[in-house]
Amino acid sequence: MAFGWRCTGVGWPGEVPELRWSRGRDRRVSVLAYGGGLGFRVVGERHCVGARGNVCPLGAVVPARSTGARCAECARLDRAHSVAADTMVDDPRTYRVYLAWFGPGMVKVGITREEREAARLREQGAVAFSWLGRGPLMAARRTEEVLRAALGVPDRIPYARKRGVRGQLPGAEERFAEVAELHGRAVELEGRGWPESLERLPLEVVDHVGIFGLDRAPVAARAVSELVEGGVLAGRLVAAAGPDLHLAVDGEAVAGKRGGDGEGVDGGGGVVVLDTRLITGWELAAVGPGAGSEAGVPLIDIAGGGVQGGLF
Repeated sequence: MAFGWRCTGVGWPGEVPELRWSRGRDRRVSVLAYGGGLGFRVVGERHCVGARGNVCPLGAVVPARSTGARCAECARLDRAHSVAADTMVDDPRTYRVYLAWFGPGMVKVGITREEREAARLREQGAVAFSWLGRGPLMAARRTEEVLRAALGVPDRIPYARKRGVRGQLPGAEERFAEVAELHGRAVELEGRGWPESLERLPLEVVDHVGIFGLDRAPVAARAVSELVEGGVLAGRLVAAAGPDLHLAVDGEAVAGKRGGDGEGVDGGGGVVVLDTRLITGWELAAVGPGAGSEAGVPLIDIAGGGVQGGLF
């Protein structure tokens, strides 16, 4: 089955986000720049992105609202070879344990391969973070479990909650203080469940507000809930955090169409969040920012929670 270029999501190999693309086994990237235009038209059906760099043998069609864009079989294969599945107990690589901050009272603990440095934190949209320790995989995993239980912090925070607080982030001092307070409590656990093979790392809070562009972008009030065949999305990139792209759209680009719940669109422009996990698996054709009124893209109001329908 032949496909055109399909987006595989946003990557953060450094401090600049990039869109990644695949066509069969071919790969390419598009480096993104704040202030630049970004627009596309959705072509055809959404297909499974495969697993671990391999093309889905079935070319299966997947639901529009799925953030994984994988069929059941490819999802199983992908999960079976992930660190989270705990099937790689003999992994010889060094791992790091971190505390990631996404907003007031929203801190999670996690692990990542040391060779990836902070890429994993940027991919999750962590506004600030600090390393806690480094060592073998199973020691890092054990520490993660101990910290979850002792500090009452989760290992996962839904993206909807992250988006909901981005427009009301406290200042840098408050962000630093919350990470530092939890880091101090974690250090106190040495000798009480903290594995001896995990080297403790000092507090060093890294802040991503500037890298993400959140310190200069207007607050986003809506988010794309799904893509549809023929749908067009176009705007100007003003910020990015994890898989989310914040796009400023023109007032004329949003029409007063009624949504499925009976609520109308306000008819204005503003900033809309696109979770790029929703565009994986779709074939996308380039359009200019001025072509935004050609087709509908459903929106959800992330400030008030109401579902809206709109045209870009």
